[in-house]
Amino acid sequence: MTDDRRWMYRRRGPRGDYDDEFFNGLQQFFDFVYSPPGVHPNAEIRCPCSKCGNLPHHNRALVTDHLLRYGFMDAYSVWWAHGETLSNNVDPWFAASDVASSSNIEEHVNAEDDFHHMVYDAFCPSEYDRHRNETEFASENVGDAPNRHAQSFYDLLRASTIPLGPASNYQTLLGWLSYMLHTKAKNNISGVGYNEIIHGCKKLLSPEDQQKVSSNFYEAKKFMKNLGLGYVKIDACVNNCFLYYGDEAKSLTACPVCGEPRYKRCNSAQTRKKNRPRNSLWYLPIIPRLQRLYMSRKTAEHMTWHLKCRVNSEILIHPAQSTAWKHFDAVHPSFAVDPRNVCLGLATDGFNPWGHSSRSYSCWPIFIVVYNLPPEMCMRPEFTFLTLVISGPKSPGKNIDVFLRPLIDDLQRLWSSGVETFDSFRKQNFTMRAMLMWTITDFPGYGMVSGWSTHGRLSCPYCMEMTRAFYLQNGRKISFFDCHRQFLPASHSYRMDTTQFLKGRCEFGPPPPRLDGHSVRLRVAALPDVLFGNPSVNQTIFGFGETHNWVKRSIFWELHTGRIT
Repeated sequence: MTDDRRWMYRRRGPRGDYDDEFFNGLQQFFDFVYSPPGVHPNAEIRCPCSKCGNLPHHNRALVTDHLLRYGFMDAYSVWWAHGETLSNNVDPWFAASDVASSSNIEEHVNAEDDFHHMVYDAFCPSEYDRHRNETEFASENVGDAPNRHAQSFYDLLRASTIPLGPASNYQTLLGWLSYMLHTKAKNNISGVGYNEIIHGCKKLLSPEDQQKVSSNFYEAKKFMKNLGLGYVKIDACVNNCFLYYGDEAKSLTACPVCGEPRYKRCNSAQTRKKNRPRNSLWYLPIIPRLQRLYMSRKTAEHMTWHLKCRVNSEILIHPAQSTAWKHFDAVHPSFAVDPRNVCLGLATDGFNPWGHSSRSYSCWPIFIVVYNLPPEMCMRPEFTFLTLVISGPKSPGKNIDVFLRPLIDDLQRLWSSGVETFDSFRKQNFTMRAMLMWTITDFPGYGMVSGWSTHGRLSCPYCMEMTRAFYLQNGRKISFFDCHRQFLPASHSYRMDTTQFLKGRCEFGPPPPRLDGHSVRLRVAALPDVLFGNPSVNQTIFGFGETHNWVKRSIFWELHTGRIT
């Protein structure tokens, strides 16, 4: 930290009152932020306090209040989010992602409509950019035009953000529909009730605006689907052994594995326009969601933050500093060369949507976490993407691989060829690639995802067949008592203790060897193919429970980063 910025972290004096140097420094900070010609004195800026972390925009008075109450955020001696350039010896990616942009200082466009901000970021320069010198403006704003997919989205988005008439207080059609749909979901309003509310609200609008507003819930959903991120409903076998996914499976009417019918039986007196499946999977495609992160300047500039956090390697503040991440970058340099490529995590767990009622039901949602973002962003709900919803009533168990197929196919595409994406922050089209770094589960979920059963004597995935667990004859359960002494140093006194652990037993053995990825891959490659669903109930791999605890070869081994050849 430079000497003239030490005041930022000396907010209070010895007596606990505010230091005069801090007040003088605040004035210096605001003079710098509002110094570009043409910037309005009341323009909203990023709040650099420790609570906001340069994410929300506030006016000068509120930013001053936050800085007095919470102080500056850590490691912000260079005001990169407010227009200050970094030193020349910094990696050029830092300058590209940290130098202030048009989203740093801008007038308030529409506080209730983030979609409008997305259009504004894509097509409208801010006050700050318009008043910078011509050399900087030319070097930073000349870029690629959005690709066809991004351009069509921006065009549709821009058309939907045209304000309605004065009767609606000039609210945009998109903002109005978003509010109404949110109110319906929040208050559990039926579709019929929503239609009646819309019918009454339209009477307050002008005849011209009435033509723009949807008349019912169906039209509102159809309108939002074109702008938002939809889902795909895929039929599945009732026994979880087959997914009607792909062109060849769409025409099937029965499961090719167990023979169960695909659709529910209907009475002859009933007439249905469409058959009702017996089991379904809801898939929310991950590719457009990742592309959407780069369509907004607010999130696009943070997608390379993981590179900046590696400057100080002494303190672990982000998974990008971990050994696993660094090892992956060394093994796959073609992926690591572009920090805009996305590293993902997968999390899943089962729950009962009916709460603590007596009704037994197990629903399994699968979430994708984006680790490119800073720690204060990547774990927020808005950046944790719901990708799959596996309905019950029973847990999928090892059959979870059947339902993961659409997600695995998209991950393979993102890894091998990538998808063309428009970076609204740098005004560039680039090929975005992605890879799955980790899975996050509890211990039973680990068994479902990995293929190593977490039940029985060999349930420990680290000790595996080298476990010291034993069977209690009277209790008829597996005990893992006294399995931990082998991990102690060879000279530890507990190894020779014969009273506080198993009676009369000393521990001289070393801990089980730690298997690397290559060794595990060789073991998995030797596993036979297994069937899923009802046919797999009595199917076990030879040696299960005695020499190993494998129940399947996990579908994650099909990914290119762990593919078995």
